[in-house]
Amino acid sequence: MMEQWHPLGIVGIVSAFNFPVAVWSWNSALAAVCGDSTIWKPSSQTPLTAIATIKIAERVCRANDIDPAIFSLVIGEGATIGESLISDPRVALLSATGSTKMGRHVGEAVTRRLGRTLLELGGNNAIIVARSAKLDLATRAILFGAVGTAGQRCTTTRRIIVHESVQKELTRSLREAYEHVRIGNPLEPETLMGP
Repeated sequence: MMEQWHPLGIVGIVSAFNFPVAVWSWNSALAAVCGDSTIWKPSSQTPLTAIATIKIAERVCRANDIDPAIFSLVIGEGATIGESLISDPRVALLSATGSTKMGRHVGEAVTRRLGRTLLELGGNNAIIVARSAKLDLATRAILFGAVGTAGQRCTTTRRIIVHESVQKELTRSLREAYEHVRIGNPLEPETLMGP
């Protein structure tokens, strides 16, 4: 078996506010390895993070005699900049992270022009707790999955599917665990959940 990576051309990256650099990082790294350039449209809520990141990428490119234009940035509202990006036939692949509603729109628009998409959309992630589960471990996993990053990641636990034979015990255990979650100013060290 042999794997071959062929350049597509321009890869568009539309990222969400909650992980403003992570999605750009993994998409642009893969694109560059494959010989593609990227155009990044960050969330309108995180433009300064994107500008700072692109400045770092530019310095790295210049230090290694690489054209920094392989990592390009456009900032603006989704209704203008985002629409232009998803409609442009020169953008061979569009990676978009955000809501399911946004993803449906992006998928339809890019597919209409026979482009490719990579969509990471809003989920409703569940933890399944079987009757044989160790409830102390399940409680810790659920608490971390739901509270660990204050619900600000796409893999945040939003629901629990639990076997009826352990439902009452798990509910009691979770109530006790949540009583210890300190919500408040994220700059205070005793705060577990900030935003």
